[in-house]
Amino acid sequence: MKSDFKLSNLLGTVYKKGNLVFTKDGSKLLSPVGNRVTCFDLIRSQSFTFSYQHRKNIQCIALNRNNTLLISVDEDGRAILVNFVSRVVLHHFNFKSKVSNVEFSPCGKYFAVAVGRFVQVWKTPDFTEDRQFAPFVRHRVYSGHFDDVLSISWSENSKYFISTSKDMTARIYSLESSDSDVARTFSGHRDYVVNAFFSKDNDVIYTVSKDGALFRWEYTESLNEEDEEGKDDEEIKEEKPRQWRIAAKNFFYANGKLRCATFHPQSNLLVVGFSNGEFRIYELGDEFNHIQSLSMGQNTVDTVNINKTGEWLAFGSSKLGQLLVYEWQSESYILKQQGHFDSMNTLCYSPDGSRVVTGSDDGKIKIWDVASGFCLMTFTEHTSAVTQVQFAKRGQVLFSSSLDGTIRAFDLIRFRNFKTFTATSRIQFNCLAVDPSGEIIVGGSQDTFEIYVWSVQTGQLLDSLTGHEGPISCLAFGQENSMLASASWDKTVRVWNIFSRSQTVEPIEISSDVLCLTMRPDCKELAVSTLDGHITVFDIEDARQVHLIDARKDIISGRFLEDKFVSQNSNRGKYFDTIAYSFDGSTLLAGGYNNSICMYDIDNEVLLKRFIVSENMSIDGTLQFLKSGKITDAGINSDLIDRNGENSDLEDRIDNTLPGSQRGGDPSERRTRPAIRVTCLQFSPTTSAFAAATTEGLLVYSVNQELVFDPFDLDVDITPESTLESLEQKEYLVALIMALRLNETYLIHRVVENVPLKDIKLIAQDIPVLYVNRILNFVGEVLNKLDSPHIEFYLIWIKSLLVQHGDYMASHKFEFRPALKLLSRYLSKTAKEVVSVGKKNEYLLTFLSASKDLKEDASEGKGDDAQSEEDEDGIHSFVADGDDDEEMDDGDSDGEWMGPSDSNLNMNMKLKSKASGQPLTFAGENDDDDSEDDELIEV
Repeated sequence: MKSDFKLSNLLGTVYKKGNLVFTKDGSKLLSPVGNRVTCFDLIRSQSFTFSYQHRKNIQCIALNRNNTLLISVDEDGRAILVNFVSRVVLHHFNFKSKVSNVEFSPCGKYFAVAVGRFVQVWKTPDFTEDRQFAPFVRHRVYSGHFDDVLSISWSENSKYFISTSKDMTARIYSLESSDSDVARTFSGHRDYVVNAFFSKDNDVIYTVSKDGALFRWEYTESLNEEDEEGKDDEEIKEEKPRQWRIAAKNFFYANGKLRCATFHPQSNLLVVGFSNGEFRIYELGDEFNHIQSLSMGQNTVDTVNINKTGEWLAFGSSKLGQLLVYEWQSESYILKQQGHFDSMNTLCYSPDGSRVVTGSDDGKIKIWDVASGFCLMTFTEHTSAVTQVQFAKRGQVLFSSSLDGTIRAFDLIRFRNFKTFTATSRIQFNCLAVDPSGEIIVGGSQDTFEIYVWSVQTGQLLDSLTGHEGPISCLAFGQENSMLASASWDKTVRVWNIFSRSQTVEPIEISSDVLCLTMRPDCKELAVSTLDGHITVFDIEDARQVHLIDARKDIISGRFLEDKFVSQNSNRGKYFDTIAYSFDGSTLLAGGYNNSICMYDIDNEVLLKRFIVSENMSIDGTLQFLKSGKITDAGINSDLIDRNGENSDLEDRIDNTLPGSQRGGDPSERRTRPAIRVTCLQFSPTTSAFAAATTEGLLVYSVNQELVFDPFDLDVDITPESTLESLEQKEYLVALIMALRLNETYLIHRVVENVPLKDIKLIAQDIPVLYVNRILNFVGEVLNKLDSPHIEFYLIWIKSLLVQHGDYMASHKFEFRPALKLLSRYLSKTAKEVVSVGKKNEYLLTFLSASKDLKEDASEGKGDDAQSEEDEDGIHSFVADGDDDEEMDDGDSDGEWMGPSDSNLNMNMKLKSKASGQPLTFAGENDDDDSEDDELIEV
């Protein structure tokens, strides 16, 4: 099994703080999520997370016009420059002060940074410049403000920019030193100037303040009345000086403070967001017109942006982690997402690996799409924290346990809670397990020492398994049979035969408290994680220990801010709370109350790889060493000192935090800092990824399968040119194997689709078994990612490979499992679409079937020539000449075919009507060369 997993996506959290950025074409949206950046493709419904991390939460991001360079700055002023296309970090830089905004110029040669009360303009790194030793070269520092700068806006020609500040003014600057006389201060506002914008022709400037005032500034001519007397018009035109003056004042009159604003110069659209959750759209120009107003909740709208076309608006609210993309013309949502309100407790993959379900302390269950990263559905039936979720084997039913004393079953077809399981007394369920057959569900609690068994069909409590002498910590079923394993704090593990209500072996004694267990997919072994930091593997049949892994040295626990010692001397979190087997049972994943996810090789009892969950210093448990520079004279870490009382805004000074609060409520209103933790781990059924529920969100690690060049059994004679040459010579099998060895996607695609239909079965029979898995993987990726229109063609490929190599695949099922999961996912999705289309066109199919019967009746007794006639029901039939082998023309005379030429039309669809039960055949040309008669074409 491969171990080169890398972070591919961050689910469960869509926005935390900072600004949102659209790409140039407006199809992608960049959102800062903690100390990472996530990119949402709004057209293809896909998302990915950049692999780099900041040391603190991101404050602002910017993308240049060419979509090649991305710069992100965190709360401490540390910036990272990234190649947006290849997702490679180019440079790290420290501005050494708090940065409130960063913006690229429209020309892309400069970017401006608001650092404190100054504006710094830097040259954008360019590979074409020679002797450039420093990637960041500062062009100039602009001063003039007396308080922190809030925003920067560039003119369209990149010669000027406006900065707004907390000193209630805005200033315009010129990029060149020769235009120093351009500098001008725009004053008159009575609160912070939130933002300022240039019009399309740069002759008008709009400034927006926090108290809801909009000033329109025009660059107009200014003359005194005394100077106008005694001068000709020509002299006046030559000597007229120009200056910025207020042309109009408008006010929003909202119930809350204005928090953010954006402007679209091409359409003169202004979008503003308020602290009460309301956002409004205005049209500026000669008049001030209010177009729309809408509310995204009761929480503050922290950021707003508009794409290049002016159609989509993006909003972010940090308090609840909301992200909206709104199309204002159609008044519909393109994207409406919100993460969990509290920390995640559990996760579970669907059987096809396309979805992940998470449960949280907020009592909500969310279903996430792995490919898009979007939340598909949220269940809110639980009234307390959700402790575990698990799918039934077919993936249509989801079970969840909660501390509210219930275990609920959800129908994922109709998306509803259809059954609720409870015990005889009110207890809190902390674990559950579902029988592979889907008939039995069991639950455990820390309140009692019994295991409760219910029937899924009837919902009745069948039995309670007794024997444990301590709280139940974990339950697990295998995938092959109905063997149930249970772990308890009484230092024992018991294995039950659930249908005979008996224990198959004697209780397995453990040296320490059992925290979690997992069963190997083939039900022959089970692994147990204990409080002393060991992972023990037992053989189920004879209850003997086969492997022992000491994980205490592999765990990176981290230190908290109040700790006076380094993490190496800490005993906190030196054990694993969650473990999971891989698909083949050879690898084990482990995580817990620490900053590491460890992957172990069970047979050799060695650590294969260790993943660091987060480097975000805003969370406890990520630092390793004590920084003495941050210790005050009183011996307190300076990061623990609350400085909110020094803020200038009243709403920032108000303290709503709960002393000692760690869980529940608003995450931004806790007095104690959140600590890094891994609460649940699970491998994907496709075997190419695994997910981890952490404090930062749902992290998805996957194997990079998009490598362009991965040579396999390469030879000197194997080149793309020789492959195409073999294809031209119709040596299809040779060309296919050569393309698979080169592993060039475009080459495999070209060879596969050029194989004639009649030769697919022969090539599938002769292809070596070594390449069967590779070709199945390719077909699955083409159908899922590229959405190929050649559905039937690839289905013939799949059928031929399965028929010819089915026995080999059955004996190597773990090897072929990822490819078969990809194909199963596509087929199930396509089947649903076909059924849906069939239901929508039911009456059309009935009409076409009835038309065929009428056509046959009308064609009896007719001549050989093609003719058109109308029968009693008003149905027109066009009957082709049975003896004429020529194609029908594209003419417009009566009785001739009005559609496209039949030369490229080659379809043979058989539809069956409920009414007549007769098949109807459509054909442009008869595929059978021996047939003399052309078939009937129905209009």
